Amino acid sequence: MDQQTLELEAAAFRRLRDHLRTRTDVQNIDLMNLGGFCRNCLANWYMEAANGKGIEMDKMQAREIVYGMPFDEWKAKYQKDATAEQKAAFEVSHKDH
Repeated sequence: MDQQTLELEAAAFRRLRDHLRTRTDVQNIDLMNLGGFCRNCLANWYMEAANGKGIEMDKMQAREIVYGMPFDEWKAKYQKDATAEQKAAFEVSHKDH
């Protein structure tokens, strides 16, 4: 991968991360139902990339990078209980996973 591609992809990641940080109204279950991934998935991918490069990182460290704060703090401030409709949509969209 050339340096320009690396820089562009890194910039796109940062913009997505920052966008998700500001859209606290969008719940992870909504992201999962519509896009098949959520903030936790993004954090897991980040952690896997770090670990693959020999950088020790656990899920909570990666989540703090994605959420911009400790995960438990974000949950307490912004996470709402999933509705029955959201849960049903999740079951439908992830029945083969």
